[in-house]
Amino acid sequence: MIKAVVFDAYGTLFDVGSAARRVAGEAGRGAFANVWEQVARDWRLKQLQYSWIRALTGAHTDFWTVTGNALDWALEAAGLQGDDALREALLALYWELEAYPEVPGMLSALHETGMTTAILSNGSVQMLDAAVESAGLAGLLDAVLSVEAVGIFKPDHRVYGLVGQEFGTRPEQVLFVSSNGWDVAGATGYGFQSVWVNRAGEPVDRLPWQPGQVMGDLAGIPGLLGIS
Repeated sequence: MIKAVVFDAYGTLFDVGSAARRVAGEAGRGAFANVWEQVARDWRLKQLQYSWIRALTGAHTDFWTVTGNALDWALEAAGLQGDDALREALLALYWELEAYPEVPGMLSALHETGMTTAILSNGSVQMLDAAVESAGLAGLLDAVLSVEAVGIFKPDHRVYGLVGQEFGTRPEQVLFVSSNGWDVAGATGYGFQSVWVNRAGEPVDRLPWQPGQVMGDLAGIPGLLGIS
């Protein structure tokens, strides 16, 4: 029996491309508007790669630092290094990321039945709290769990262990939901039941652990649990 539904944050509940998209629409951003999609992709990819490398090498730092480092690489790759105003604008909006459209209704449906809900993310507490508040989700989550409590990024098992420490659940009583295939694999290997939110229609990763369910978005999560 599922006792808690736990969500990854970035790319799962929050649209990580929304910061770049919003800045690209501002007046005077012609150069950035031409490459914003590339920058958004590179920014996210490097953010993940840097977190994995830091986890493997024991060189942990907070996710805000990783996010800034990844953005610097992405801007240089697009030939926009040195544009401090652009960098500041993009980083500022990262604290106000938009939730995907189906997220508030989905969380409300879970909340109304008394289902325990939480975020488990690489993000720092401050980053996550700001995003949750900006998206109006604060009243729909029972906890916001950050890797900073254990000092290592996902998919280290100590991160997934934070859920049981918080709620007293066994791994099989947790449904873990993420848009990142590698994250779902790590959570499945830990013992969670899992859903991969495959918004881009990508192939399943060739890893030892496969997602329990695959969905195109989050709207079907309540139905999966028998909640109408």
